[in-house]
Amino acid sequence: MKLKLLFLIFSIFLSCSKKESMRLKNTKIIIAHRGASGYLPEHTLAAKAMAHAMNADFIEQDLVLSKDNIPMVIHDIYLDDVTDVSEIFPDKKRNDGRFYVIDFTFDELKKLAVFERFDPKTGKQIYANRFPKGKGSFRLHSLQEEIELIQGLNKSTGKNSGIYPEIKTPEFHKKEGKNISEIVLQILADYGYKTKKDKCILQCFDAKELKRIRKELTSELFLVQLMEFPEETAQLAYFASYADGIGPWYKQILNKKIHGKWTFTTLVSDAHKLGLQVHPYTFRADQLDDFYSFDELLHTFLIDANVDGVFTDFPDLGVTFLQQFNQ
Repeated sequence: MKLKLLFLIFSIFLSCSKKESMRLKNTKIIIAHRGASGYLPEHTLAAKAMAHAMNADFIEQDLVLSKDNIPMVIHDIYLDDVTDVSEIFPDKKRNDGRFYVIDFTFDELKKLAVFERFDPKTGKQIYANRFPKGKGSFRLHSLQEEIELIQGLNKSTGKNSGIYPEIKTPEFHKKEGKNISEIVLQILADYGYKTKKDKCILQCFDAKELKRIRKELTSELFLVQLMEFPEETAQLAYFASYADGIGPWYKQILNKKIHGKWTFTTLVSDAHKLGLQVHPYTFRADQLDDFYSFDELLHTFLIDANVDGVFTDFPDLGVTFLQQFNQ
């Protein structure tokens, strides 16, 4: 009788544990990196609409200011690796030979065609099998325009995709006499993104600036500290003093393979102990490195390493993976 009772208790425990495990897995998020950028030119409204249709939990917006202080959705401060700026405004390059977003007004930026990312020196497309460079009709757009698209799609489809903006190079903007963070925070607030309850995660590589956003600018948004360098892994406690999560390069989580199975650094477990979520970047089906398949890559991180979400150029594959795993 005692054995039967113990077996029943153990069975209930396993059942509850399984349900709890499943619940945790269902909270993992897929972040559309620059939109559905594996299929359409990055940071175009078309790529964002496609990511929304693919049921991405969050859609990313990299932000750089225009000359007239409009936050533009573009990966970095340069224009010449994703647009035809060298043909349209050949005289507006700086002494280093590059064309900067901040030197153009919003109206001028709207005149540029956007292409699949390419090397500005050679003109060669970075990812050869993605959307053909020079094809289609794509334009740059503002943060406001993208928010209105996503919120409009949320209303018309009944979905609730969030936004995941990144403050790009705040020190560069400061040297140019601009305060990008204050401008972006005001726009986010105007569109209803003010607290952690709102579906907006704000990210930045600059730790000093992200801390300023929390402490000085008193933002109550969910903040993610992006990480790039190995020495930053020793700063988790500091990051936890102002941020809610970290966004490391995915290889900072990997250790080595033993008998064909990946082992991991303590980064994820250390972050979780401090209450930090972990959203590594960037997962690409056409750039697998040491992995046999994209599913193996996703399983290694979302399940084995237990990260809380991933940035991917292929949001549909991430969504499908989690759906299949949770069946």
